[in-house]
Amino acid sequence: MAVQEARRGGTDADAHKGGCTCGDCPHGARAGHRRAVAEFLAMRDEFAAGHGLPAAVAHSASASRQWVSEELTQSAELVAERSRAEGDAWLASLWRRTAGTVWAAVVLLLLVQAFTAIGVGWTSARTAGILAALVVAGGLTAASWFHRARGGALAPVIGEDNRLSTSRVVAATWVLFLAYAVLVLVGRLAAASGSRERDALLAGLELARGAGVVTVLAVVCGIAVLVRRVVGLRVLGQRLQKVRADRPRAADLLTDDSGRGTFADIQYVVIGAVALAFAAVRLARRPDQLPDLPWGLAVLVLVSAATYVAGKYAEGGRPVILSVVRAREAGDLDAPIRTGDDIEIRGAGFVPPGAQTADRLSRMVVRIGTVHVHVPLVPVSGGFNNPTDSLLRVPVPADVEPGRREVQVVTAAGVETNRYAIDVTD
Repeated sequence: MAVQEARRGGTDADAHKGGCTCGDCPHGARAGHRRAVAEFLAMRDEFAAGHGLPAAVAHSASASRQWVSEELTQSAELVAERSRAEGDAWLASLWRRTAGTVWAAVVLLLLVQAFTAIGVGWTSARTAGILAALVVAGGLTAASWFHRARGGALAPVIGEDNRLSTSRVVAATWVLFLAYAVLVLVGRLAAASGSRERDALLAGLELARGAGVVTVLAVVCGIAVLVRRVVGLRVLGQRLQKVRADRPRAADLLTDDSGRGTFADIQYVVIGAVALAFAAVRLARRPDQLPDLPWGLAVLVLVSAATYVAGKYAEGGRPVILSVVRAREAGDLDAPIRTGDDIEIRGAGFVPPGAQTADRLSRMVVRIGTVHVHVPLVPVSGGFNNPTDSLLRVPVPADVEPGRREVQVVTAAGVETNRYAIDVTD
């Protein structure tokens, strides 16, 4: 797919050449990234088919494997560099998109208000709703400008790993909605002419009217803070592996770091969206008070939030070595581990979520005694068969002294596994 995209974008790519300098246009960075990906995929598939090896290393399996790994690592580093450049350019241009989306929503609200006013007439509540939307849109546009280098209005909901945070997005959505609801009441209060109408509007702000929605707001905001603390502590305690993404994506709201859908995140977003839609309808029907979210729906949101937090506590885990054995080729005799042999490290959690790219895989290191061995990349058609999440294969260097030595894996996230002792003989 990347090769096809690179071919389709060849004409435009020639105009930008991957180093676009026309302001904050991301096209040059995108074209450069696509070319780098296409070249890397072609190189990987060529090596996987056994082609492209120089004659100096073709006679030795270990030498050819090491040479291929080094070549792929250098190419993968170029791909990662271009990907980061594309992500930075895309993020810098995102503020215009967020501002445009906000004002498009204001225009949509105006059209809905106009069409629903046919036959019943325009009311002060409709005027207050439009004015409140203009105030919120203006605030978001200003925030987008001041945070234009970090994604515009989305900057507060982008996590430290450069992904959209589900808990922050849900909390921010509720905050914006309730701010809009209060501004509607403020607009109506400012336009009210009689004391009875003003008293009714003030009564609409009482806690008894909006206890359910206020409770939901407090819980989702608290969870946004709690989840950040939980994730940070688990990363520092090496109980959770985190790698930085090149750029945030909308799919981050429903998936884990590796791009697989997660039940905890999906149900939290879906139930929160349903409750928010109900509250929006209640506000449209009763614009003289805070949305009175029924306690049954509020409790449903609280249960969903508790499930989300429990999912955050349960995800991840420290990588572990279960066993280390001598790698045996077809026809080899059974023997102990000697220097120069390959060993297979079997376990779990060696590849952190989101670290499946070649540049991240090449950062994995196996510590054998005091010697650090970089895990070689072994390409196959469509990917790599070394390293994998449950199996690593590395050579035992000649620098490893005979005797009892401890083996430990350091993943791309910097997390260390347990130590596993092996015996190395002469």
